Amino acid sequence: MKKLFLIIGAPGSGKTTDAELIAEKHKKITHYSTGDMFRAEIASGSQRGAVIESCVSKGNLVPIDIAIETILSAIKSAPTDIVIIDGYPRSVEQMTELNKYLETETEVELVNTIEVVVSEEVARNRVLGRARGADDNVEVFNNRMNVYTEPLKDIQEFYSNKGILKKIDGERTIAEIVSEIDQFIQSKI
Repeated sequence: MKKLFLIIGAPGSGKTTDAELIAEKHKKITHYSTGDMFRAEIASGSQRGAVIESCVSKGNLVPIDIAIETILSAIKSAPTDIVIIDGYPRSVEQMTELNKYLETETEVELVNTIEVVVSEEVARNRVLGRARGADDNVEVFNNRMNVYTEPLKDIQEFYSNKGILKKIDGERTIAEIVSEIDQFIQSKI
């Protein structure tokens, strides 16, 4: 059975870097970033990639069916039994759809959702400081932050009620954050 860990956090919270470092350390863990999966689909030049690009370039959510297809395909084809996906879910609808799938799925178990917590100010400074792509500007950041924070309380409540939400302070050194997340994941597998 695949053991799934979700890592959520504001744009610039460091969730992708944290997950990458943990997966690099452990050969038994596969990491997927929804952002990386979506960028790869865009780069492929596919029709699905064009739809994804039209959403991402404005800081909007990718349509639910495309997000679920992309993520579920990645989990099922993962080369390891432990999978970390960061940046998902980003809406109550995404959370609900993933939960519906997992309720009937016998091959995948959601072990925990880990939230990397940072202030909006720290998130903004990190995103605008890195300027990785066309979507790293003030207007798009503000939209992405709103898209992230609007459903956050409901997402936190949902996973808290299931007893599978762990909050991590994301305003420390990368080494401290990665160590805490890694120890937590190791304690659950």
